[in-house]
Amino acid sequence: MKKTILISSTILTACVLMVPVVFSDDDRREYRQRSVGVAAATSPAYKEECSSCHMAYPPGLLPERSWKKIMAGLETHFGDNAEIDAESFKKISEFLAKNSADKSDYRRSQKIMRSLRADDVPIRISETPYIKKEHDEIPEKLIKYNDKVKSIANCNACHSKAEQGLYDEDGVNIPGFGRWDD
Repeated sequence: MKKTILISSTILTACVLMVPVVFSDDDRREYRQRSVGVAAATSPAYKEECSSCHMAYPPGLLPERSWKKIMAGLETHFGDNAEIDAESFKKISEFLAKNSADKSDYRRSQKIMRSLRADDVPIRISETPYIKKEHDEIPEKLIKYNDKVKSIANCNACHSKAEQGLYDEDGVNIPGFGRWDD
């Protein structure tokens, strides 16, 4: 009987010691974001320049090669001249490269990278196979023909936490339709 209690106590103690350290609230948030999102855009230069026309897309939504191509074509950026001064160009390019999907350990960034072939260089986030697949069940009328959305490139129209890098289904609310859950 004493041996059984001693063995049970030893096993219980070992199990307790193997339990991971309790996460703080900040650690839990970071873990959740890494598991369902991408790193948020944090560069002041990037946010200032890019969000003047559209959402400052998190760099983890495209690989470095795509951001380089986008930055190289700012004079004709999707029909607009988005050229910036040399210092801003350098800061933003470095930020995008350092935080691109191919350099990220965030799960959604990794899924985006797995969906691309090695020679793919998408310049539209909405053209990546992963993003297309994630939106393929949503009827066109809720996106393209919805005046408050118009395109899956308008992430923050439906994803309430897009600018924080969170794109999980819990935060999806399609204007004029409501919560989306597939």
